[in-house]
Amino acid sequence: MAGLSLKGINKLYPNGFHAVKDLDLEIGDKEFIILVGPSGCGKSTSLRMIAGLEEISSGELYIDDTLVNDVAPKDRDIAMVFQNYALYPHMTVYENMAFGLKLQKKSREEIKERIDIAAKILNIAALLNRKPKELSGGQRQRVALGRAIVREPKIFLMDEPLSNLDAKLRLQMRSELNKLHKNLQTTFIYVTHDQTEALTMGTRIVVMNEGVVQQVAEPQTIFEKPANLFVAGFIGSPQMNFINCSIHEEAGSIYADFNNHRLLFPTDKAQLIKAKNYVGKEVIIGIRPNHIHAIAEADFPYESCCLKGTVEVKELLGTETHLHIKADQLEFICVVKPSLEVQVGVNIEIAMNMDKCHVFDKETEMAVF
Repeated sequence: MAGLSLKGINKLYPNGFHAVKDLDLEIGDKEFIILVGPSGCGKSTSLRMIAGLEEISSGELYIDDTLVNDVAPKDRDIAMVFQNYALYPHMTVYENMAFGLKLQKKSREEIKERIDIAAKILNIAALLNRKPKELSGGQRQRVALGRAIVREPKIFLMDEPLSNLDAKLRLQMRSELNKLHKNLQTTFIYVTHDQTEALTMGTRIVVMNEGVVQQVAEPQTIFEKPANLFVAGFIGSPQMNFINCSIHEEAGSIYADFNNHRLLFPTDKAQLIKAKNYVGKEVIIGIRPNHIHAIAEADFPYESCCLKGTVEVKELLGTETHLHIKADQLEFICVVKPSLEVQVGVNIEIAMNMDKCHVFDKETEMAVF
């Protein structure tokens, strides 16, 4: 069992910088938790406080109901995998993996057994006699993982372990880490700034910004029901489109008005707006790029949610194409089929699927729905 409980955790540096603010988080045994956010949001600092590499300014950290604020890192039964691998260059792969076990006074036979098991799991058995300089980036990362695995810790901490790998290898290693988590049945806490990694790997995601937790939920919930404007804009690629609007009611229908355009809300969302007293107020509408359609592709039933714009950028991505469109000083990104014949500089008509829209309070930036 390896559950963690973070209660009111703060990190305040001597220069006054408040890196982590009142972090409350419950992590269950065998969870795969992802801490995600932009650079400087406090995610790595949070991880280092869990590891004991950073002192906690205030708050309480429990591992399996034991307060560990003042417990040394070596006594917390954790293993950490770093972004830069942190391998000893003068040691072979075998010696790197065995180093921590030797410090624990494990027998030669037990060390060999653990290394053989980890090497088989990670497919690095043929590399045990090599030194780090003879390995590729992906192989070094596997060795760093192997060094953590042989310790058989309660908790694995990983600080952006894939950021130095190329795109193809990152994709492969994401899959390998998911398999590893299932095989080891151990608690994983993983830090990344890459929201794609977060969505594809975690059982739950913790989105952070400026030291504050913005939302904690399962990946699908984070994507479909962002708690606020920051989460909506950070999670998802391409980024969600945002429009500043005012809400009006006319002849029983609810509209979002902006720049001499108006978008009609479907009945269910119109009822929510009225129930939450947003008629007559300023809001921010959010629509993901795959919910903005080019009228030229097919017939869409969104006649009251259409506007015309100019294609400024066209990005061909194989299975889909991203169009950057400017309409009345507003910029949108929409996703279209590669077969759509449209060129940069031409005018195009697009339609918003308001069934899929998000609405955020303009003052608080919190989600209305």
